[in-house]
Amino acid sequence: MRSKICCLVAFLGLSFVQNTLCAEPNHALAYKLKASVVKVHVATSNGGHGVGTGVAVGKDLVATNCHVLANAVGVKITKFGDSFTPDAVKADWKHDLCILRLQYLDLTPVELGDSEVLKYEQAIFSIGFPGGPPKPQVTYGKIKALYPYDDSQIVRTDASFVMGASGSPVFDSEGKLVAISTFKSPGRGAYFYNVPVKWIKALLNVPETESLKTDISPFWDALETQRPFFMRVVLPYQNGHWAELKAVAQDWISKEPTDAEAFYYAGIAEKNLGDLNKANQYFQKTLTLHTQHPATLIELGIMANQAGKPEEVEKVRVALKTIDDELDEEFTEALKQSEAGCKLIVAASAC
Repeated sequence: MRSKICCLVAFLGLSFVQNTLCAEPNHALAYKLKASVVKVHVATSNGGHGVGTGVAVGKDLVATNCHVLANAVGVKITKFGDSFTPDAVKADWKHDLCILRLQYLDLTPVELGDSEVLKYEQAIFSIGFPGGPPKPQVTYGKIKALYPYDDSQIVRTDASFVMGASGSPVFDSEGKLVAISTFKSPGRGAYFYNVPVKWIKALLNVPETESLKTDISPFWDALETQRPFFMRVVLPYQNGHWAELKAVAQDWISKEPTDAEAFYYAGIAEKNLGDLNKANQYFQKTLTLHTQHPATLIELGIMANQAGKPEEVEKVRVALKTIDDELDEEFTEALKQSEAGCKLIVAASAC
């Protein structure tokens, strides 16, 4: 069972309660769950071959990403050297989730968890076939962000994945399925996104079809201006295009004024554009919406350090430790990098 140690912390005039999150998942549990994970093979109309990952979510039912299957001319599942051909599919093309029905698969279904109670920095692990290895691989990580979308939330983790891992199950430390690895942002320092198990639960109740033909693109593959804001901020943020990031973040705030992430990115933009007062206002707003937002706490700690306020720096350190001890190390490294950067531009007023 997850250990829950509650701490009440006062930070910059705000109070919040944080549960200490569980440690790295049990390796024996991960090994056991491998038996419920399968490799998905598809044949394309031009003679190509694709590979993905699936997970047993019911008797003779395997969940995977629809983009693995879309418009394929042939699909088979392999496990323990045996091959199985699906008889039918349940498809949620927009959310990129499909469930295949196969006869005599005889795999133990995983337990479906609750994607609506996940927390930032919560430990997770994923099992899949990144790069198409013969045996499933386990990747450990933590939840780095949660983005409200439709009636649930997209889960961003630091558990990386590559081609072949699409459809990989993401488990909490108790071995319950909470998400499916689905897409990532382009370029270096990619963000890894996973769609919630809540959508799988809903898909279990829709009618089956025998067709894999579709002209419906998943939500994450829409035109840039039609993609969710949490996707649109990534490239300007990573490339340091602060004016562009500011514009997208402000649009995000106007459309989704209760999303803490929108205010966080607005604060990042203002900080790097040199308006520390506005940055602080946005960061404070982030904390009113999400009192346990680690990245915002780190940014406020850096600003407090640059302003010569050691008491506030220590408050940040205490707050981060109540979320996850490893965040203290991340904060220390961020302070070092900030101080190093300031030495290079010692004449700048921000330092």
